[in-house]
Amino acid sequence: KFILATTEKHKIIPTILSRCQIFDFKRITVKDIADYLAYVAKSEGVDAEEEALHLIAQKADGAMRDALSFFDQLVSFSGNSLTYQTVTEQLNILDHTYYFRIMDQILDRDTAGLLLSVDEIMNRRFDGQHFLIGLGEHLRNLLVCQDASTLQLMEVSANLRQKYSDQAGRCNAAFLIKALEIHNQFDQSYKISNNKRLQIELALMLICTATVGATLQPAEKKNSLIPPDGVK
Repeated sequence: KFILATTEKHKIIPTILSRCQIFDFKRITVKDIADYLAYVAKSEGVDAEEEALHLIAQKADGAMRDALSFFDQLVSFSGNSLTYQTVTEQLNILDHTYYFRIMDQILDRDTAGLLLSVDEIMNRRFDGQHFLIGLGEHLRNLLVCQDASTLQLMEVSANLRQKYSDQAGRCNAAFLIKALEIHNQFDQSYKISNNKRLQIELALMLICTATVGATLQPAEKKNSLIPPDGVK
């Protein structure tokens, strides 16, 4: 008996598939990976923060083997204490706090703050494409928070889910859908652009303009380049 394993079943020719008994396995969820990492951490006497384990699980992208590999590497570096900050630094992950800060700046129409945040991210050598992907995920999570019945679609910790819920209260679905449309446009054009930093800045500026009349708690900023409501 031969056991064949693949993540791309569609690439196997039909003559082989027709002679196999097929078992389809579901993708391992972030929660399942984080729970198992918590079990491993407890067994090994490692004091690990819940947020840190969830971040490792998200980075593993459904692969338990990768999650355990990341966990071993991080524990070897940090010892018996695994923190959220350690994971973000060692795995070179853009912290969630950046996206919450940038979203607050968008909702406040703080364009000067947005430019400074982009500069900080670029100076830390984070890839612009990864930033755009993370921004899209952040906007999507805020949209999911608009309805209590869809909260289960968010694969984040309880603490982070509450932060998303609080920020989602500042904006409505119409704005978030418009923001996602703008994001998708620039995500597609980013790779072919000669000025990639400008693509990120322009995307954030356009999302910022979409807040006019679309947010629940608009705030005026003296240093904003975006005119207040009713001003042309």
